[in-house]
Amino acid sequence: MLSSALHAKELTIERIFDSPSLDGNAPRNLQVSPDGQRVTFLKGKQEDYDQLDLWEYHIKSGETRMLFDSASLAQGQEELSDEEKARRERMRLQGSGIVSYQWSSDGTALLFPMGGDVFYHKLGQPGAKQLLNTDAFETDIKLSPKGNYISYIRDQNLFVKNIATGKETAITTEGGGNIKFGMAEFVAQEEMSRMTGYWWSPDEKFIAFTRVDESPVDVITRSEIYADSIKMIEQRYPGAGTPNVEISLAIQGVDSGERTWIDLGKDKDIYLARGKWMPSSAVFTYQWQTRDQQQLELRAYDLSTQTQQVLIQEHSDTWVNLNDDLTFLNNTKQFIWASERDGFKHLYLYNNDGSLVTQLTSGKWVVDELEAIDENAGLIYFTGRKDTPLERHLYNVSLNGEHTQRISTETGFHSINFAGDGSIYIDSVSTANHPPQVSLHKADGEQITWLEENAIDESHPLYTYQDSWVKPEFGTLTTEDGAELYYRLYKPENLEKKHPVIVYLYGGPHAQVVTNSWGGNRGLLMEYWVSQGYVVFSIDNRGSNYRGKAFEDPIYKKMGTVEVDDQVAGVKFLRTLPYVDSDRIGVHGHSYGGYMTLMTMFKAGDYFAAGVSGAPVTDWRLYDTHYTERYMGNPNTDDDAYTASSVFPYAKDLKGDLLIYHGMADDNVLFTHSTKLYKHLQDLAIPFDTMDYPGKKHSIRGKQTGIHLYKTITRFFDRTLHPTN
Repeated sequence: MLSSALHAKELTIERIFDSPSLDGNAPRNLQVSPDGQRVTFLKGKQEDYDQLDLWEYHIKSGETRMLFDSASLAQGQEELSDEEKARRERMRLQGSGIVSYQWSSDGTALLFPMGGDVFYHKLGQPGAKQLLNTDAFETDIKLSPKGNYISYIRDQNLFVKNIATGKETAITTEGGGNIKFGMAEFVAQEEMSRMTGYWWSPDEKFIAFTRVDESPVDVITRSEIYADSIKMIEQRYPGAGTPNVEISLAIQGVDSGERTWIDLGKDKDIYLARGKWMPSSAVFTYQWQTRDQQQLELRAYDLSTQTQQVLIQEHSDTWVNLNDDLTFLNNTKQFIWASERDGFKHLYLYNNDGSLVTQLTSGKWVVDELEAIDENAGLIYFTGRKDTPLERHLYNVSLNGEHTQRISTETGFHSINFAGDGSIYIDSVSTANHPPQVSLHKADGEQITWLEENAIDESHPLYTYQDSWVKPEFGTLTTEDGAELYYRLYKPENLEKKHPVIVYLYGGPHAQVVTNSWGGNRGLLMEYWVSQGYVVFSIDNRGSNYRGKAFEDPIYKKMGTVEVDDQVAGVKFLRTLPYVDSDRIGVHGHSYGGYMTLMTMFKAGDYFAAGVSGAPVTDWRLYDTHYTERYMGNPNTDDDAYTASSVFPYAKDLKGDLLIYHGMADDNVLFTHSTKLYKHLQDLAIPFDTMDYPGKKHSIRGKQTGIHLYKTITRFFDRTLHPTN
């Protein structure tokens, strides 16, 4: 159970960052072991919540114990390679110590990387065996499907090591310079969520892997500005409209070393989005995507015949979204596939030869993720938005597509993790007013036990704030052209006078702001703003996620248009509220939200008096190929669209007060985006404020930095919007 020394009733920005962010030292990366006997998770120390250790909850005995203390395994200060730092940034991994781990498929062993090496624990045996202890930094370390090997990338080559004998085998040796084996290229990691470039066959006899040639990609020189130094980084960065890497795909026998190259086609300017073996280990499938991302193919390569066929083709006049829901059944020669072909993401059952069996889910709502399959019971478990787009719930559907039913019963936003056999699952559920509660359930939804009840009782850090806690209101409004938009509204206590407003937004694709879920530090900041006399408002404009493809598509080749119109519709709604001061409405967002802040300030200055733009994209030509071209087309053929979607044509129309902040070592939205705008506004003699963070990446992490950032944003709005309680 949680405890805290906090007793003051006033929420302050410092207290938002008090360990552990007022929402409990919640366990991270919860997994049910494949045998369904235990739950493992990562958790921070009481004195250092970012130093993560590996824990276990034994289901039968009900006992919880620490398996491994990361501090006792560490050998001095952890030094990460540049590759690992970038990898963790793109995986949004935070903390130190044991930040990830993997179960063997039979549930008898655990593997966890640490400090560039890796440790192995066999259940029933004491301690953890260090399997790697080299001067080099190994990344993407995996346990093979049967648990006999580990595999890893070292010096841009792929290696395997026999756990029992300790013998290491180099699968590739030609890597180096511009050539990388088994490694996901930049856009695969950042935009496709493909963090690996190699895949074990289930029988451990083969490995499929990529060969990436980065030589076609332009070299950019970017600066990383730190407090006491400036690093000039030469990076191969595929900006929109410029060449990507050239990617190849091979399959190699682990013992024989025999290598076969798969023909990806004459067109080399393509993406390899996903890879996955069929259970038989005889067929490797991969998802092949055109550069314009309007066509996606599921291809199957047969090792015995060395032939391949296209199993499924998906096409869109805008773009095809990727997902991770492809799942092959073990008992039948069939698989599950997710598609948006009817306008909403749903699940389909196919035979392994690519013939459609049936559509499993349907309706004007979306599936989030396929969570588990119980083949013996003939049930598929998935999360989705069947009841409301604002909450995520667990459902099941039979393999014949009949009898969809909801399993989760608690109101809120559910994150699910099943045991491998589909018998039990972990449920982490939160609401806008309650931090995550973690429980263990049978597959039918019956609760077995709490893993972290996180009840807001007298021992909870949030308890002393409950009397002043403001519960947000959720609702919908309809735009002039008939679109229904969801909003969230926080109202201060005194509604007899006019209040300023802070509109928090993101506005971009593959994201959603308005949900009935715990908001973490940002949600607590909103509570603080409300306590200081602000109305706080958010609306999900067209282009954002979980409302179906037709809701996303209006931004195609028109970023910064309909999103601004919808945010203005939100302000028009706010102006109808008697307690809102129409002349004191501010806007704030980060990343795409930073871009949206600029576009609303520049294009809709009559509606927004002040704005705080964080790490903004300012010109889509400066962003990467896979993300940008998906929504904007190619600048070589759609140059006018890029110009219209950049912030520069509209900057001259800035009327209100503007603050821009950026991490000065950002390798995602490069600092150049902001410096280019700084110069442009200076050339226009338009004053604005800045706050830049030396050494910080896109997420601008760090407790003290976070406090500084939140105070900076708040002080800016206090100065420009003048709230009064």
